[in-house]
Amino acid sequence: MTTFVTDPAHSEVGFQVKHMMVSKVKGHFEDFHFEVKTDKLETFENAEVYAEIDVNSISTKNEDRDAHLKSEDFFNVEKHPKIIFKSSNVTKSGDTVSVTGETTMNGITKEMTIDLQYNGKGTNPWGQEVHGFETEFTINREAFGLTWNQQLETGGVLVSKDVKAQLELQFSEKSE
Repeated sequence: MTTFVTDPAHSEVGFQVKHMMVSKVKGHFEDFHFEVKTDKLETFENAEVYAEIDVNSISTKNEDRDAHLKSEDFFNVEKHPKIIFKSSNVTKSGDTVSVTGETTMNGITKEMTIDLQYNGKGTNPWGQEVHGFETEFTINREAFGLTWNQQLETGGVLVSKDVKAQLELQFSEKSE
């Protein structure tokens, strides 16, 4: 099996959530590591997928909001510093790779299936083959114990329960 890892300079782990029912707050994580062990990345033959995201690296371009997201009201980074995904099943159909596995966030583990779009491969300026994938999916944050919220006087809530996650991932073979 060959191990492929994300290139952090050409990958992104982002999210957006509705704020006050009228606008979106966007953010991303600066530190993350995705790894795929497989016989062939194009087919995901015998693939195992592992991802680790450092929650302390969250950024919404607002220090106060970031501090609140790191607090006990949300992620509680003191107790749960990582979001971890480990696959249990990987299938490929056309250019779509379906990865099922356990996601652990805020100390709660749930099974999820994430469909990745394979964008193809190329050779970078240093002669290394790279592969691109992207996806967008929704997570119910409350299912992971991220339940803090405030009711609005006009009805509705301050923060929606649905968080849209966006992954842009570029993989290359791991250097030894």
